[in-house]
Amino acid sequence: MSIDDRAEEVSSASSGVWSGLVPDPGSPGFSVRGTYPSNVEGVEVMLEHWDAGTGEPPHFHPGDDMTIVVEGKMIVRFYLRVGESLVADGEPVTLNRGDVGYVRAERVHDAQYVENCRLVYVHNGAFAFRRVDVAVV
Repeated sequence: MSIDDRAEEVSSASSGVWSGLVPDPGSPGFSVRGTYPSNVEGVEVMLEHWDAGTGEPPHFHPGDDMTIVVEGKMIVRFYLRVGESLVADGEPVTLNRGDVGYVRAERVHDAQYVENCRLVYVHNGAFAFRRVDVAVV
């Protein structure tokens, strides 16, 4: 429920927070609305929308991150680097609406979006996406 004085319900479908998402032509099915911190010790925050059936290849980020699933369902897989390959590390982690997931800096992972997802993504420090282009075994 909204904490403002108006009686109407506010949801991700009706909130202005989710307006202004911009499609990323390099990532089909993905759109984002971000902010850029002026504090070099700060965090970078993005509101993300991912279409069902899309995903991210194995990658890592330079800082710890946190993902809050506002709507939808996603699956995250973690990997270990073994020589010139990636090997699955543990069972996939499913995140549903209301779940929060954390990933350590430089931890290789991927993501698959099972349902349309709206996410709040918080990255410690300046964000970077570093794809890992090696075979998954």
